Amino acid sequence: MAASVASNLTGVCRALVQQGLLAQEEGESLQAQAKTAGENFVVHLVRTKRFKPQQIATFASITFGLPYFDLDSLDHQAMPVSGVDAKLIEKHRALPLAKRGNRLFLGISDPSNLQVLDDIKFQTGLAVDLVVLEEDKLSRYIETHTEARDDDILKSIDTDDLNLEFTDDEAQEAATTAAAQDVDDAPVVRYLQKIMLDAINANASDIHFEPYEKFYRIRYRMDGLLYEIAQPPVAIKEKIASRIKVISKMDISEKRIPQDGRMKLVVSRKKTVDFRVSSLPTLYGEKIVMRILDATTALDTKIEQLGYEPQQLTHLRAAIQRPYGMVLVTGPTGSGKTVSLYSCLNILNQPGVNISTVEDPVEIQLPGINQVNVNDKAGLNFATALRSFLRQDPDIVMVGEIRDLETADISIKAAQTGHMVLSTLHTNDAPSTLGRLVSMGVPNYSVAASVLLITAQRLGRRLCPNCKQPIDIPPEAMMNAGFAEADLDGSWQAFGAVGCDVCKNTGYKGRVGIYQVMPISDEINRLILKNGSVADIAEQARNEGVLDLRRAGLLKVKAGMTSLEEVLAVTNE
Repeated sequence: MAASVASNLTGVCRALVQQGLLAQEEGESLQAQAKTAGENFVVHLVRTKRFKPQQIATFASITFGLPYFDLDSLDHQAMPVSGVDAKLIEKHRALPLAKRGNRLFLGISDPSNLQVLDDIKFQTGLAVDLVVLEEDKLSRYIETHTEARDDDILKSIDTDDLNLEFTDDEAQEAATTAAAQDVDDAPVVRYLQKIMLDAINANASDIHFEPYEKFYRIRYRMDGLLYEIAQPPVAIKEKIASRIKVISKMDISEKRIPQDGRMKLVVSRKKTVDFRVSSLPTLYGEKIVMRILDATTALDTKIEQLGYEPQQLTHLRAAIQRPYGMVLVTGPTGSGKTVSLYSCLNILNQPGVNISTVEDPVEIQLPGINQVNVNDKAGLNFATALRSFLRQDPDIVMVGEIRDLETADISIKAAQTGHMVLSTLHTNDAPSTLGRLVSMGVPNYSVAASVLLITAQRLGRRLCPNCKQPIDIPPEAMMNAGFAEADLDGSWQAFGAVGCDVCKNTGYKGRVGIYQVMPISDEINRLILKNGSVADIAEQARNEGVLDLRRAGLLKVKAGMTSLEEVLAVTNE
């Protein structure tokens, strides 16, 4: 059994000490040196020659269960670097290696860097699979790529495009005046309102306003996919951007940096829809993305309608009704974690209960719940808000996301001292969530004593009930997908997507949740305390009847809710 490790050690450092490859004192010293130098721990190990790059890469690959790849064997020209912001590549030392469908394979030397997953997913909209690289080869490539990018930028500057007539103050004043004129353009106001109303009626989740050199397009995200719905004239792109920024309380004169805002649209006397707005300076103008936050739809959705299997729902209800402990919801961005959490809060929101939430940002406003927005600029982060919550006599606390050891530590302690804590993490499935908490630096005994249940989830597109048709799938394909031979008894029928006017010829309309609900049993607790692997925990969960995501998805196929193709796409880990 691994020796006890100080909780202030995190990531690769903690794993090296646990495996006996570093003394605890040396690990603490090296981690402190890396922090002082302002560099990643793995970078520091290689730079100080404490370990060879190949040794660290091999160790990280085995410990974190990720594939190891030799960067020298790949054609650098074929790498999809252009799809990822170069600043993210340099900041996280993460290199896009290949793109397959909606998945991006990302090379990294330190797999414990959790923030890279969120940042790259948010910027690309792709699911991210990590691959371990040797630090020295990764460093050489990033330096080469940065130098080439800087050279390209210098070569691309055309002196004829430089405006040297204005001072900064004069330029800002001119931009403000022009933007103010754009905002009052009545046709643009009406056009934008129509775009927003159409998006709400189409049940879109996001609206993308995207400027390019020779065209300007608007796209809706519906059922997880983007569809182009309009190409207005390029000439009005500045007017649309200015109008959106004004009603979202953003600075219309500032076009050089990203901004975030929020606005409301009154649809009727009884319905108001919130929009979360983000602007991003691009090569040909500002790209605007509006996230539609329709609280009425989310709150009208009962937890029974989300797609949980009966046994899963029984376990979830039992866990959230406990007086204290922690319930975690995990899954990639856009998998419906917020709706699941708020469905639970809706059940718990009673007059005699004090509920506080901290989110980044608050997406659904719920009467009777004290909701706090994260504000990093003002020093209000998840950990700061949590400390304040614990002085506010809460019964239930909801943390939008556990991103770091400090937030995890306070959340765990709150769960152990008489509070029910609900939160989210970004992991692939329920068993790996336990490993993620431990790799963050949370002691095994604290995890075992506080976590009651973990739910992993995905969203699959629901077959259009108007046009779905029965299909025959070869038995071999069914069994390769995960069906048992006993499932192929002819008692049920698989359906496939066709397409009609109702579903806009996609074959799908709406989405359905696919869930893995894992209660933390006494046997799983014992495995956690013994520092058992993720594979051991997953095997024990299967023995206890816990459905993994693939098996849960196959039940949706048997019920005719979605297609086998869709389940394979969203549960392909």
